Amino acid sequence: MKLLRIGQPGHERPAARTDAGQLFDLSTRTGDIDGAFLSSGLEPARQAMARGDLPLVDQPADRIGAPIARPGKVICIGLNYRGHAAETGARLPREPVVFFKDPGTVIGPRDEVLIPRGGEKTDWEVELGVVIGRRARYLGSPEEAMACVAGYAIANDLSERAFQLERGGQWVKGKSCETFNPLGPWLVTTEEIPDPQRLGLRLWVNGRPRQAANTSDMVFGVAEIVRYLSQFMVLEPGDLINTGTPAGVALGQREPKPYLRQGDVLELEIDGLGRQRQEVGQA
Repeated sequence: MKLLRIGQPGHERPAARTDAGQLFDLSTRTGDIDGAFLSSGLEPARQAMARGDLPLVDQPADRIGAPIARPGKVICIGLNYRGHAAETGARLPREPVVFFKDPGTVIGPRDEVLIPRGGEKTDWEVELGVVIGRRARYLGSPEEAMACVAGYAIANDLSERAFQLERGGQWVKGKSCETFNPLGPWLVTTEEIPDPQRLGLRLWVNGRPRQAANTSDMVFGVAEIVRYLSQFMVLEPGDLINTGTPAGVALGQREPKPYLRQGDVLELEIDGLGRQRQEVGQA
């Protein structure tokens, strides 16, 4: 099942998409694709769609928003691809590197990305986003962890490297600029992605390939990330986890590093999860 939210910012309505591209209106079932819906309304909506009980969306989507309402938490995993750790000169972590991102960074998959004021080194990061569908607390096994996952989406975990690495303090400063987490175009539920560790990820800047890898290169897989995080915090339905980026970011390139500039165009895709496109502007 592919879930999405269509409409202008602040006025999105929930929908479900078939592989043929038909959109069905979920607004009779839920006000939004949020934690409450993901924890208890997902299966009834799936059954209603299978029975043909959902109305078609009555007009084409003028905009696709993020596939989930503003999450309570955006949790990020750093240095989680072997290739990315190597290109940045970092050792492979013994435990997941965890940091947070402002939930307000989450935007639609085709919305404009803004270079922040004072930003000099804005970087791209294609990532597998994991959305929680069941409360997770002190999980004891990979099986328990995977049972708490609602689905997956493409995330662009943008970073302003000068803020992140040169201004002191924690990484959150370089991760939380407005528009720094395009998500979507849809949330693909777990039955359509039987193995999240076998997905190809790709990113282009102005048509030039920059990242191309597979989630099999992760140091810590989805199940271990969810299990691990549940030992330190309670994961709630609707929370988003960005699981790390592969090699190919601007930070890992030779000088002069090709950081993003106004007018650049980003395109991202992950197998089975659709495609994103963002134009880069200036805040």
